Amino acid sequence: MLISLSAVIGQTKAKHFLLSCHAKDKMSHAYLFKGPGGVGKKMTARAFAALINCSAPRDSEVCGHCPSCKKFASGNHPDLQVLEPQGAGIKIDQVRALQKDLTYAPFEARTRVVILPDIHDTMRRPEVANSLLKTLEEPPPHTLLILTGDEAGGILPTILSRCQLVPFAPLTSREVAGLLPAEVAAEEGLTLAAVAEGSPGRALRLHESGLLEQRRQMIADLTALRPDNPEAVEQVYNLAAQAADLKENLPELLDLLTTWLRDLLLLNLQSAANLINHDLTALLDQDSQAWRHPGLLAAIDHVRQARRQLQRNCNRTLVCEVLFFALLREKW
Repeated sequence: MLISLSAVIGQTKAKHFLLSCHAKDKMSHAYLFKGPGGVGKKMTARAFAALINCSAPRDSEVCGHCPSCKKFASGNHPDLQVLEPQGAGIKIDQVRALQKDLTYAPFEARTRVVILPDIHDTMRRPEVANSLLKTLEEPPPHTLLILTGDEAGGILPTILSRCQLVPFAPLTSREVAGLLPAEVAAEEGLTLAAVAEGSPGRALRLHESGLLEQRRQMIADLTALRPDNPEAVEQVYNLAAQAADLKENLPELLDLLTTWLRDLLLLNLQSAANLINHDLTALLDQDSQAWRHPGLLAAIDHVRQARRQLQRNCNRTLVCEVLFFALLREKW
């Protein structure tokens, strides 16, 4: 599929910067597109790859008719490589194969483009990161590397220092809602956009997985937990089992729980202007009475610790049990 930069919603600053680099012929050998997941980084990378290899661009747009554009449209351009992560990130064998490929000149394009998505995941593998660093330190001619990564950090400073940083920002709620399928009601779309924090990709995943409703149920169950209830222990075990059953969706649910605790923290500070979970105001008002500022800060740390444990493949049920008992302890 051929993508033009104008088709990328939002990201005005990022697109303007890239177009300026191209127009002035001041291209870096490597760019790092850094920002929240699902806001168009990979789409922009593909669009920019098509533009810089288009034979007859018009007003910073691909022509759509030259041989290069046709091959980008068919998904068969020989000088576009995308190293998709395998499992927890890009593997060392992929980087070695890439390095071998880069010893040869591009097949036909002016500039060969290599896209390395979600590079923050790859940073957890030191041998892969070090091998990639070597490629960045000794860039082959006529090659552009585009790395994409989340804004949360975790990218090695040595990698950062060898790339031109291009920041990507969250989209507005209305921009996100406008990108959702037509069957999503307007009010539901705005809720998805808010909970997804400006990420169309994340909003779509929440819609397709049903996690938005599961978030409502989990928060309602957590709000109902009280330490003086003799059934609280059994309720925690049941809630942990339900959460663990979500499997690959569990990390996303914990991220949604973090936004809930963040909203409670804002209410605790008497600042309700920027609430994310605006569709659950009644539950927010109810639950905010049970929390104090230190307990909320500790609760957020507990959720972050649970996320890290899941990344290390710890037992999901045990992680959830420890987390929910910790939240019960911090509450009240």
